Amino acid sequence: MGKRTPLYDTHLAAGARLVDFGGWDMPVNYGSQIEEHHAVRRDAGMFDVSHMTVLDLEGPGVRDFLRKLLANDVNKLREPGKALYSCMLNEQAGIIDDLIVYCMHDDWFRMVVNAATHDKDLDWIARQAQPFGVKPAERDLAMIAVQGPNAREKVAGLLPVSLRDRALVLKPFTAVSGEEFFVARTGYTGEDGFEIMLPPGKAAVFWQALTHKGVTPCGLGARDTLRLEAAMNLYGADMDETTTPLESGLGWTIAWGPADRAFIGRAALEAQRDAGPKRKFVGLLLEDKGVLRSHQKVIVAGAGEGEITSGGFSPTLERSIALARVPAAAGGTVQVDIRGRLCRARVVKPPFVRNGEVLVK
Repeated sequence: MGKRTPLYDTHLAAGARLVDFGGWDMPVNYGSQIEEHHAVRRDAGMFDVSHMTVLDLEGPGVRDFLRKLLANDVNKLREPGKALYSCMLNEQAGIIDDLIVYCMHDDWFRMVVNAATHDKDLDWIARQAQPFGVKPAERDLAMIAVQGPNAREKVAGLLPVSLRDRALVLKPFTAVSGEEFFVARTGYTGEDGFEIMLPPGKAAVFWQALTHKGVTPCGLGARDTLRLEAAMNLYGADMDETTTPLESGLGWTIAWGPADRAFIGRAALEAQRDAGPKRKFVGLLLEDKGVLRSHQKVIVAGAGEGEITSGGFSPTLERSIALARVPAAAGGTVQVDIRGRLCRARVVKPPFVRNGEVLVK
């Protein structure tokens, strides 16, 4: 039995099917995974993401510390409430984790990291923070993600009065807090919405209130198909410490300037950039019958082999799609080995779907 989020009993009462996920008992679905997926694309769905780790980092040296720790640059965050997505690298530029960091005040930042990497993340961050006099503090907070074209409107009326208008005018990747709520306009589905942190004791009541507003409870299954369509990387599948951001479709998260910012992994990353990565990260659309799955071999004529990192059936496109790491010389078509049968797949630029719009043909 894994760890339980504050919403564990709520999930059981709703008939959710629970599975182990990163050491936590999490709902994989409440009924039809396809219906949960469509609810997010067409209306509003919600996810229990209380298993994620929330860290607060405070002190006069916190900004300098984060500028060394992360490949992206927190100097972009000059106002409270602003956020950015970044990779945290080792010295070889391998990805230790991907995360979101929020500027709370000049000397206070909040970081959200993955559940499955909890122990190694906290150990790495604590060791790197020590010379800066920064002590990471883990926060006991529940976290609910509400996603979809109608998500923000449905959430706003349930927030404390002092937060409602402020939340509705948030721009993407900004946040507002007050009265024990932290509301960020972020998410992991390719749709608009909020991620809400709140005291664990208030989570079940808030979840039920969302249900009464017509927000559909969704599990890990729909979360995975949604993020795959939106080409949002999953740690441990699409990236890990053996891959760099340049090989994982995450070059946009690297802040190369200023040139004198010596973030961890910079030298190795610059060497790979200058030499040209040997592998690239692409989307695949299956042209033949079959289903694309992770770890299937991708054959690139004249250039070698790659591998699917995430794959499955897309409910929005009604066909099989995948993310894959392939030789840099790969062209417009490849072959995928599906149980010994070579199937044709078209190489496309991800994402496949964002904000309800299909972006590939």
